[in-house]
Amino acid sequence: MRKALAHLKSADPVLRGIIEKVGPYKIVYREPDFTTLARSIIYQQVSGAAAATVLARLTKAAGRGGQLSPRKLQSLGVDGLRTHGVSRQKASYLLDLSTQRIDWAGLAGLPDDGVIAELTRIKGIGVWTAHMFLMFALRRPDVLPVGDLGVRNAIWKAYGLATPPSPKDIAIIGEKWRPYASVASWYLWRSLDGPAEI
Repeated sequence: MRKALAHLKSADPVLRGIIEKVGPYKIVYREPDFTTLARSIIYQQVSGAAAATVLARLTKAAGRGGQLSPRKLQSLGVDGLRTHGVSRQKASYLLDLSTQRIDWAGLAGLPDDGVIAELTRIKGIGVWTAHMFLMFALRRPDVLPVGDLGVRNAIWKAYGLATPPSPKDIAIIGEKWRPYASVASWYLWRSLDGPAEI
C-alpha cells in the first residue's frame, strides 16, 4: 500500500491533500459471492442506511449463516421480497440473479473487462455494479468507476471545477492515478465522509 500511496501523492497534488486529510487506507472487502452481488443490487440508487435496513430484513428472512440463499429468495417470490422492503424492480433482479449459474472462482481469473462482460449480462447488473464488485470483492487495484456519483461529486469539489465532471472528464483526470485508481476512488469517497456501499 505504501507504493500506491506514494504514487498517488506524487502524481496528483489534489489527491495528496485528500490522502493526508483522510488518513490510513481502510477499505473493507467482501467475498466474491452471491450475497455480495445481491447486496450490490439492494444498494443501487438508495441511501446506505435504507439499503442496510432492507438487507438486514432480507438476510433474516432468506439467509443462512449471514449469507443470502438463492433458493430461499426464490421461495419468497416478488411479493415476499416486497414485504421486506425490496422494490418490485429490484425483486425481479434478485430473482433473476438467484437463477444464474456463476463461476465465482472463475471470475477471479478474468481480466477486468471479462468480469464486467460476465456480470452485466445479468438482469439489473450494470457497469457501476460490476466496478464495485471488481473493487470490493475481487480486490482489483486499478478500477475507476467513472459513473459513480460519489467519485463525480468528490472530484467536482476537490478540484474546484465549475460544473460536475462527465465520465470522460473523470477518466482523463484519473489517468494519472493508474495503476491505483481503486485506491484513489476510495479516498475520494472518504473525502465526502462516506465510503461506497455495495
